[in-house]
Amino acid sequence: MSTTPAVNEFNLHFLDYWRVIRVRYGIILLAFFLVVITTGVYTWFLPRQYRSSVYMQVQSRLIDMPIFGPDDSTGQRLVDPVFANTQYEIIQRRDILLPVIRELNLTERWGEKGLPMAEEVAILKLRGMLTVRPVRNTDLLQIDIYSTDPKEAAEIANKLADIYIEVRSKVHRRSMGGALGTLEQEVAKQEEEVRKRYNAMIKAKEEAGITDLGAESESDPVLVIDRLYMAKAEEVNQARSLATRDEALIKQIQTLSGEELMRALTSLQINDPIVAKNLPLYQDAVAMEARLLNSGLGPKHPRVLELKAQADVILRQLNEQVDSIVKSIQSRLDVSKENVRQLETQLAELEKKQRDTKNLSSEYARAKNDYNEARRILEAAKMRLQTKGMDSAMPLTPATIWERAVESSFPAKPNVVLNMVLGVIVGLIVGVGLAFFIEYLDTSVKTMEDVESLLKVPVLAIIPKNVALLHLTPSETPDAEAYRILRTNIEFNRKNADANSITFVSGGAGEGKSTTLCNLAYICAQGGYTVLIVDADLRRPVQHRLFGISNDIGLSNYLTTNIGLEEVVFQTPVENLYLMPSGILPSDAVGILNSQRMSDMVADVKSRFDLVFFDSPPVLGVSDASVLASEVDLVIFVIQHRRFPRKMLLRVKQSVINVGGNILGVVLNNVDVKHDPNYGYYTNYYDYYAKPTTKESRPPVIGAVSSNSESRSGGEDY
Repeated sequence: MSTTPAVNEFNLHFLDYWRVIRVRYGIILLAFFLVVITTGVYTWFLPRQYRSSVYMQVQSRLIDMPIFGPDDSTGQRLVDPVFANTQYEIIQRRDILLPVIRELNLTERWGEKGLPMAEEVAILKLRGMLTVRPVRNTDLLQIDIYSTDPKEAAEIANKLADIYIEVRSKVHRRSMGGALGTLEQEVAKQEEEVRKRYNAMIKAKEEAGITDLGAESESDPVLVIDRLYMAKAEEVNQARSLATRDEALIKQIQTLSGEELMRALTSLQINDPIVAKNLPLYQDAVAMEARLLNSGLGPKHPRVLELKAQADVILRQLNEQVDSIVKSIQSRLDVSKENVRQLETQLAELEKKQRDTKNLSSEYARAKNDYNEARRILEAAKMRLQTKGMDSAMPLTPATIWERAVESSFPAKPNVVLNMVLGVIVGLIVGVGLAFFIEYLDTSVKTMEDVESLLKVPVLAIIPKNVALLHLTPSETPDAEAYRILRTNIEFNRKNADANSITFVSGGAGEGKSTTLCNLAYICAQGGYTVLIVDADLRRPVQHRLFGISNDIGLSNYLTTNIGLEEVVFQTPVENLYLMPSGILPSDAVGILNSQRMSDMVADVKSRFDLVFFDSPPVLGVSDASVLASEVDLVIFVIQHRRFPRKMLLRVKQSVINVGGNILGVVLNNVDVKHDPNYGYYTNYYDYYAKPTTKESRPPVIGAVSSNSESRSGGEDY
C-alpha cells in the first residue's frame, strides 16, 4: 500500500516532463538548430591551426644517477610531479619566450603594415600559441605550438625546447659555481676552527698532566680509567669467590674423619687418583675379612690375619693421602687470601687515581670533544665540496629531446567533430532548458486539474484545436462528439429544466466562445431541442456571419424600439435553430442591455425555446457580459488552453460572482491534443467515432412555442 503512491508520483512527474518537451518541442528545435548552426558557422570561420609537438624528458637532478627515496631500494627512478609542474610553468615565462622571439625574429614576422610587433605583445601571442602538458606518471613534457603556418609551428616548438635546455644549463652552471665557492669558504673557515680547538685541547692536556695516546680518538681518558677500575673490581670479586669456596671446603673436611672423609671426597668435588684407586681395595679387603670370619674361621687364622694386615696398609696409605689433600687445600686458601689482599690494595689505588683523573681531566675532555666535533664537520664539508666538484665536472643533461617537432599536414584546430558534438549537446541543453524556463514562466491553465483546482468548478468539455463550424461541414465529423459531451454535461449539471438560458463568457477576446456557442447550439438542435442564439455581443457581433444572416435588425432594435420579438428572430439554415442578431448599435445606446426590456425579453424567450444561448463580449473591460451573467440562469466559462494567466481567470470568476451569476462549469477550448497526451483520454472518440442515426423531430413554430416540455417531445440523439 505504501509503495503505490510513490510510484504514481514518480510516473506523474516523468509524464509532466515529457509533456513539457512535447508541447514546447518547437522552441526546443529552434534553440537546438540555432546553437548548432551558430557552432557550425563559428567553426567554419575559425582559422585553421596546425600543431607541432616536442617530447622532452626533464631531469630533476642534473647528474645522471638514480634517485632513491627513504622507502625505495629498487634502483628505479622516482617521478617528482611537483618538479614537472614547476618546469611546466617555467617554460611559459618571459625568460624562455623572449629569446625564442628574438632568435626567430617573430616581432618582424607578426608585424603589420611594415611595423614590428611589440615584444610584450609577441610574448602574449606566443604564450597563447603554447601548450605544455606533463605526461602522467613520467618526467616527460609535451610542448605543443599551434599556428596557422605549419612550418612556423615546428620551428617555434624546436627553438623553444633548445632555449629551455640552454637556459637551464646556464642556471645550473651559475648555481654550481656559486655553490663551490661557498663550500670552499666553509672548508677554509672550518679548518681554522679545527686548528684553534686542537691547540685548546693540547693546552688542557698539558695543564692536567694527562697522557692520552689517542688524542684524536673518540674515547675519553676518564672512561679508560673507569674501565680499568671495573676490570680490577671484577678480578677482586673473582679472587674473593675462590677464597670463600676453599674456606668453606676446609670447614666441611674438618667435620669428617677416617672413612667418612674418604667417601665424601667425591661429593666435595675432590678428585684424587690415589684415593680413587686404594679406597676400593681397602673396602674389598675389609669385606673379605668379614666373610671369612662369618664362615667360621678364627681371628688367628692365617688367611684372616693376612687380609687384616693388607687392609691396615691400605688404610695407612689413604690417611696419608687425605692429609696431603687437606694440607694442599689449606695452602691454596692461604694463597687466595693473600691474592685478595693484594688485589684489594690495587683496587683502592685505582679508585683514588680515578677520582684524581676525573677532577684533572674534565676540562681536557671538553676540549677534546670540541676538537673531534669540529673535525667531523670539516670532514663533512670536504666531502660535500668533493661531491659538488665531481658534479660540476660531469656532463650537464637538464633535458633530453626524444622527439623533435615536424611540420603537420593536417590542421589540429578547430576540431570540427568535437565542436559539432558539443554544439549538439549544448543545443539540446539550451533548448530543453529554455522550454522548461518558459513553462515555469507560463502561469496559464494547462490541465483539467489546473482549472478545477483554481476555479472550483467542473470542466464540462474538452474542445480540440482547429474544430470547424459543424453546420458547414458536409457530413458528420468526430469533432461533433466533443459538443455532444458538452450538451450531456450541461443537462446533468443544471439543477432543473427551467434553467435554460445560458451565456458563454470569457476573460478576453479570441478565446473561441462564439464558435463554441454556435457548434453547441447546432448539436442541441440536432438533438431535437428548439434553440435560440442571442448575439448579445453588440460591439463585435459574429453570429450573423456564421449563419449568413443579415445584421440590419436584431437585439439592439428590439431593445430600443417597440418592434415584436418575431421581427428580430430568424430561422437559420439548421432545423430547430434560430438566431437573434445583435443589430446595429446606435452611438447613444451604450448600456442598453441593463434595462427592464432586456429582462422581459429574457423571460419571454425562455418560455418560447428549449434552450437560449447568449453570446457575450469579454467579461474584463466591458460591462455587458456582467449584465448578461446577472440576467440568465447559467454561466459557462470558455477558457482557451495555455493562453491567459490564472490570475485573470480568477478575476473573471469573481466578476461573475459579484453580479450574482450562477457558474455552471468550464469549457476548455482549443486544446492541442496531438502534443498534449494528457487529453488523449477525453478525445479518444476520434478512434471509436461512429455516425449516429438521427431521429425526426418536430420543427418548432416560433409563435407556437410555449413550454420547454413540449419542445422536447422530439427527444435527443447521441
